[in-house]
Amino acid sequence: MKIGLHDVTKRFDRVTAVDRVSLEIADGELFTLLGPSGCGKTTLLRMIAGFVAVDAGEIRFDDRRVERLPPYARNIGMVFQNYALWPHMTVRGNVTYGLRVRKLPAAEISRRLAEGLQKVNLTGLEGRYPGQLSGGQQQRVALARALVLNPDILLLDEPLSSLDAKIRVQVRAEMRGLQRELGITAIYVTHDQEEALSLSDRVAVMREGRVQQVATPKVLYERPANRFVADFVGTNNFIPGVMSARVDGRAVVETALGSVRARPSDVAPGGACVLAVRPENVALGAAGDNVVEGRVRLAAYLGNTLRYDVETASGLVLKVDVGDPWRHEVLPAGRSVSVAFAAAATLVLRDE
Repeated sequence: MKIGLHDVTKRFDRVTAVDRVSLEIADGELFTLLGPSGCGKTTLLRMIAGFVAVDAGEIRFDDRRVERLPPYARNIGMVFQNYALWPHMTVRGNVTYGLRVRKLPAAEISRRLAEGLQKVNLTGLEGRYPGQLSGGQQQRVALARALVLNPDILLLDEPLSSLDAKIRVQVRAEMRGLQRELGITAIYVTHDQEEALSLSDRVAVMREGRVQQVATPKVLYERPANRFVADFVGTNNFIPGVMSARVDGRAVVETALGSVRARPSDVAPGGACVLAVRPENVALGAAGDNVVEGRVRLAAYLGNTLRYDVETASGLVLKVDVGDPWRHEVLPAGRSVSVAFAAAATLVLRDE
């Protein structure tokens, strides 16, 4: 089912939590709302669900307007951050609660229960209570409870935030596989950019109630629309500068590091800008379009990566990632080094 949002707005007293948001979500798409706490993503999700009233704008499921309909008339399935399981009910009781409210026949309830538990790998645990389950199992119960209703749309509000890192990766992979298998349209809310990139067909990055960019994970990471997106999604080095010229199809920007070549840009000559280059695209002791001298200030071992902070003569610190750190002898603080990065890896953003 397609979802269309047109100038959707929500205010709480003098605070505009969601400000004229318009989105088109395709049938069968897993679409993620990503942003920091307080950006409006959960409020927007709850408006789609019908739990929060819309002050202005339209919400459409296919061609049907739903913004004035109650939640039960929208045929959505909702998975909450805190699972929202009844502690005094077994897995069977929790999963079938909505079916019993709808007064479905007992045989149909049993059939849907068996199918739902099989989808989330909980077959055989029908008689357990939530307190007897792990966090990952509780989240699967919450997912099964939503799916047995045969919803047209699945809404997930930070459903993995209470799980530890390893279980979170496992459950999100299972969730993504199930969503693809079912072909159900899903909207996923998270503040975790790694989660958003790994799960989503497309991502909307939100800030202060407004959408900053909608794109596939690859485009979002490689071509962020502004500094906020570039800073929120992954790690970037930011280098302030002024656009100087365009030479051989590349931008030339004057910075505290000297003249830096970057990707083409529509920033006019003389315009203030910020260069963004990711640490994995900066190399130690290599040749390149842009070479900068500096000293090692800090080396941090991150497991699959060694990250250096290299302080340049201007005082600007560049983060440099070294892959396969077991092949690399760690350089001590104070060591003089040169770092290089390609023009193709350097993005020009307008100064905000």
